[in-house]
Amino acid sequence: MRVGRSDAKRGCLLHSRLVIVNERRGKRRRRGHARVWVLTAASVIVLFAVLVGLALLSWPQLRLGADDDALARVALPGFAGKVVTVDVRSAAGARLPVQLRQGRLWPLQKLAAGERLTAVLTVRRPGWAGWLVGYSERRRFTIETPRAHLSASWLQVKPGTAVTAAFEQPVSLVSLAGKRPRQLTSPRAVVPLGIVASGSHGAGSIEIAAAARSWERLSAPVLVSWFPWRPYPQLLTDPTPGATLAPGKLLTLTFSDSVSRLLGSRHPRLSPATPGRWRLLDTHTLAFQPGRFGFGLGAKVRVVLPQAVHIAGSSGRKLTRTLNWQVPAGSTLRLQQVLAQLGWLPLSWRAKTPFVSITPKVQLATAISPPAGRFSWRYANIPAELRNLWRPGQPNAITTGAVMMFQERHGLPVDALPGPRFWRTLIGDAIRGKFRADGYSYVYVHRDLPQSLNLWHNGRVILTSPGNTGVPAAPTALGTFPVFEHIPVGTMSGTNPNGSHYKDPGIRYISYFHHGEAIHAFTRASFGTPQSLGCVELPLASAAKVWPYTPIGTLVTIEN
Repeated sequence: MRVGRSDAKRGCLLHSRLVIVNERRGKRRRRGHARVWVLTAASVIVLFAVLVGLALLSWPQLRLGADDDALARVALPGFAGKVVTVDVRSAAGARLPVQLRQGRLWPLQKLAAGERLTAVLTVRRPGWAGWLVGYSERRRFTIETPRAHLSASWLQVKPGTAVTAAFEQPVSLVSLAGKRPRQLTSPRAVVPLGIVASGSHGAGSIEIAAAARSWERLSAPVLVSWFPWRPYPQLLTDPTPGATLAPGKLLTLTFSDSVSRLLGSRHPRLSPATPGRWRLLDTHTLAFQPGRFGFGLGAKVRVVLPQAVHIAGSSGRKLTRTLNWQVPAGSTLRLQQVLAQLGWLPLSWRAKTPFVSITPKVQLATAISPPAGRFSWRYANIPAELRNLWRPGQPNAITTGAVMMFQERHGLPVDALPGPRFWRTLIGDAIRGKFRADGYSYVYVHRDLPQSLNLWHNGRVILTSPGNTGVPAAPTALGTFPVFEHIPVGTMSGTNPNGSHYKDPGIRYISYFHHGEAIHAFTRASFGTPQSLGCVELPLASAAKVWPYTPIGTLVTIEN
């Protein structure tokens, strides 16, 4: 059969199409194989990532847990790696020395209770696992040191039973009444105080400080009080009624029942009125904190309660509302030291060891327990009569005169007694460094003929004048006396030796120093012999010069 030309062309075209189709099928086949390889590789990579993720998630992690005594317990299985570094820092960023022993983290210095710490631990993992989970891991933890809290600070105890202190969690260290802390054989939440509630210990109080861990600093002391059970309210005071009350001490009243139930909103009444405030220390304890200058040196403090109570520890069942204490008086030596420092004496004083004396707290403490130091005369030329009057640490005329002069200058009652108001004012001047710059004056009168008055001021005699003292029937008393009244003009009256009375108005420049005896001006024909009725009479010009130097408190010595 013969094929035509057109048929041949059709065959060629068909052949070409078959070749193209085959080529396309080959390409598709090759592309399919490539996709399979890509998908296989991706699946392997995803599977590997999943395995790595599962390994990281399931690999044992470093953990910190609580411990009965250590700072923390480190939880890490042995095959999971090894802790290679530990960095513990305070809240302020200071590095704290620690040691890891047998899986327990121990501080190497005392820490405070409730302190927040940051711990960073680094773990080195085994080499065989490092390629999979990483060769090291660093973890950060926050740690808070435990606190030792008392469950109750007031107790009612049955007679004959032991008094115990209960804590909200076990403690390791306990200090009673400020004594050296003792470490318990094992941490415990209930600690016996070594007191049986009976007899003199039927009621009482004690300060307790504790630490939850052996490496912690003790907590602030807390006053714990206990009472025997009674059907009426009881009161425990610190200090006990009738005892000495330190001038700056906190006065605490601890009741067997809550303050709100016993007193309501009423506060005890305190006398004498003392700057300060009452405040509630806890539900059963009311305290009075005096102001900067305390209760007042030498004061008798009385507290009157709104409700009658039984004083815990006292015999019988008597209830009372009135409580009394005595504040110690300031010492004479410290009185002299401060007066000398402020220029009220003819002496100066310097402490043996310098100390800061500008706070009321220090001034109150030294008023009772004076510091050591040395007095010295401020002037080179001291009259022998004045020098012989001085007795450091003992009452004497120089000290009495200075007290009276201080009282008069500060508007206080001039009674020569350094009472609570006097001390409060004196301490205030000492804190401010208020120095008296008037200098020091002294008057001494000779009764021997010819009689004379001598005015000494700041180291020298500035006036010597003839004067008249008392006649034999009314002599001027011998001795040293402070001026107690100082008036420019007044009326003097009294009784003459013969029993008649006199009244002389218009007497100038009067300085009373002993009962009705005074230095004053008087008109006489002569001076230098006994002519008065006990006074020291001076010519007008001399009296005018003496008077400004003889204010209240100035010493006048009458001698033969």
